[in-house]
Amino acid sequence: MECQKHLYNLDNSLIYLNGAFMSPMLQAVEDIGIENIIKKRNPSLIGAEDFFSHTERLKLVFSTLINNIDVQGVVPVGSASYGLANVATNINFKKGDKICLLADQFPSNYYIWDRMVSENKAEIKIVSPPDSLIKRGEKWNEELLNAITDDVKVVSIAHIHWADGTIFNLEAVSQKCQEVGAYFIIDGTQSVGALPFDNANFHVDALVCAGYKWLHGPYGIGVAYYGDKFKNGIPIEEGWINRHNSHDFKNLVNYQAKYREGAQRYAVGESSSFILLPMLVKAIQQLNEWTPSSFQSYCKSLTDILYEELTPEGFWIEEEEYKANHLFGIKIPKRLTMKMVKNKLETENITVSYRGDFVRVSPGLYNTRDEIKKFAKCLAKLK
Repeated sequence: MECQKHLYNLDNSLIYLNGAFMSPMLQAVEDIGIENIIKKRNPSLIGAEDFFSHTERLKLVFSTLINNIDVQGVVPVGSASYGLANVATNINFKKGDKICLLADQFPSNYYIWDRMVSENKAEIKIVSPPDSLIKRGEKWNEELLNAITDDVKVVSIAHIHWADGTIFNLEAVSQKCQEVGAYFIIDGTQSVGALPFDNANFHVDALVCAGYKWLHGPYGIGVAYYGDKFKNGIPIEEGWINRHNSHDFKNLVNYQAKYREGAQRYAVGESSSFILLPMLVKAIQQLNEWTPSSFQSYCKSLTDILYEELTPEGFWIEEEEYKANHLFGIKIPKRLTMKMVKNKLETENITVSYRGDFVRVSPGLYNTRDEIKKFAKCLAKLK
């Protein structure tokens, strides 16, 4: 794959290595957004079918992206936290049940489980990374599998850690969850779109994704998949459009006890979102054309040089097998402070994120090898 920067409107004076914070907007996605903003000027242009058609497209394109055969298990959600709230409130906890989480995972995938603890007397089991950097990712994966014991009711993790990009073996975790009867929940916000996700192989019970990061969509909308364990659950809100025969506008007050098929009951209110939803659909269509595997390969071709340039200078980067190529952490040597690193990169107009002791680097298809070389030289020269 070649650089796709021509499909974006990025400032050429900046080196943007911060897609994990927020993806740049594709020009095609921006165009769809503007088109639908203009359309809203004249509401007569919006028909009854528009309340449903974009959602059906989302189900198809997202299912393609994650290799999902259960198309009706896909629904629009307002955010990852919204999608997770639907999950958590439909699990029956009893005293002593364990909820297995990763240390320092994103707050949206912590707070809802913390509430379950306070309401149900369940317990959170945190799996921390090893203190040593030697085989860190491998050992963290081992610790996670060892933590999934018979008393674990839920395993709710990300495919990769949002702060340092450590990859977790979802196939192995899925198998362990099946052995102990635990729910398997994934926050795919920092992975889906840029990293291959095989729903048919991972057998997740639920997957939630915010749309504004690696799905390349706008802020304020996301997408979720709910498996069979949640098909008969109770949603956290009761939107009219999620009920049976909601397409029949003239009979909406003939109230229906039955929900629409699949997981539609969990869709966020006003999920038709005539501006945001078409933008997200367009973005995922482009991701399907690129493919997540090509996304990973391209980012790997850019960032391979960082091992050669930075590790001799005392910087640490996770081994390839346990590191995502589109998002990873670089641990700075003790002789440096994060303030020194930040000042240098800002001076050179290089945008990254800083998470604890890690410089979080998250390139995309709009970056070039020369940009990565410049970034590496900036760090290597710091004394």
